[in-house]
Amino acid sequence: MPAVTADPITLPRVTPPSPAATARPVVSVTTAPRGFEGEGFPVHRAFAGVDLRVLDPFIHMDQMGEVEYAPGEPKGTPWHPHRGFETVTYMIDGQMAHSDSHGGGGLISDGDTQWMTAGAGILHIETPPEEVVLAGGLFHGLQLWVNLPKVQKLATPRYQDITGGRVALLSSPDGGALLRVIAGEVDGHAGPGSTHTPITLVHVTLAPGASLTLPWRQDFNALAYALSGRGYVGPKGRPFESGQLAVFGTGDSVTLEAAPTSDLDVFLLGGQPIREPVVAYGPFVMNTRAEIVQAFEDYQKGRLGTIPAAHSGVDASTDAATE
Repeated sequence: MPAVTADPITLPRVTPPSPAATARPVVSVTTAPRGFEGEGFPVHRAFAGVDLRVLDPFIHMDQMGEVEYAPGEPKGTPWHPHRGFETVTYMIDGQMAHSDSHGGGGLISDGDTQWMTAGAGILHIETPPEEVVLAGGLFHGLQLWVNLPKVQKLATPRYQDITGGRVALLSSPDGGALLRVIAGEVDGHAGPGSTHTPITLVHVTLAPGASLTLPWRQDFNALAYALSGRGYVGPKGRPFESGQLAVFGTGDSVTLEAAPTSDLDVFLLGGQPIREPVVAYGPFVMNTRAEIVQAFEDYQKGRLGTIPAAHSGVDASTDAATE
C-alpha cells in the first residue's frame, strides 16, 4: 500500500494527549458488506448499517478495491449528477481520471485526493486512463461523501486537486506510526484540503505492535475504518481488522494499535455534526423530499451543467452511484 510513504523517524512527532484527557470509548464495530459500483468495480460499504446521526456530517463511504485487475478489466463510472454535498476520492493504489461539467479535472494516483464540492449541482465522470485499462494493475482507494449544511447546499461547485506530496506527514511519539493529514488539523498540523464543513481526515499506518493515541476535538465525532491489517481500537483494545468501521463515543483522544504480527492501515475521520434533516436519494443529498424532487427536475432540464464537448459522445446517467 504505497499512498505517500516516509520514514516516521524523520518526521515531526504528535504530542500525546494530556494525562487529564478522556479516552473515547468504542461504541460499535461493524463489518462492511461487499458490493459493486459504477460499471462494476468492487467496493466495501463502510457505513452500512450505521445510524446517520452517528456519522454526521458524513453520509457515505466506499472502500474501492483492493483489487488486482487483469488487462482490459479496469472500470469506472459513467457521467452522473450530484447536488448538496462534497465527494472526496482518495487513491491509495492505481489511477483514476476525473472530469466534470464545471471545468474541474485531472489524474489522481498513489496518495492523491480529488475533492469535489457538488453544491448547487454538477455532472462528473471518473474512469481509469486508457493505458491502465490496457495494462491492468492494482486499484485501491476510498470515496467519502461529506454533507453540506442547508445554507451551503446550493454553493458554487468547486474542485480541488490535492497531490500526495502536499499532505502533512507526522509520526507517533515512538516512530511506530505514520500519519498523513489530508484535511483538518492534528496537533496543530493542518492538511491541505479546504472544507466547507469542519472535518479532519487522516490516513494512519501502524507498524506491527505499534500504538497511537491522538488528541481529538471534543466537538467532532470520531470514526476509524481499517483499510488493511489487524489490531485493536479504543482504550480497552477492542479487536479490529480490515473492512471494519469503529465508531467512538465522546472524549478527548482516540487510540489505535496494530497486532504484534500485522501492520494496520486506518482511515481516521471526524467532523462537526450539522444536525439538520437529511434526505438522500441516489446522487442527491438535501434537507427535504421536495428538494430532492427539484434536484431531479433541474437535472432533467440541464440545469446541473452539460457534458464538456470532449465527452459529448457519452450520455449522462442518473444512476444512484457512489461516485
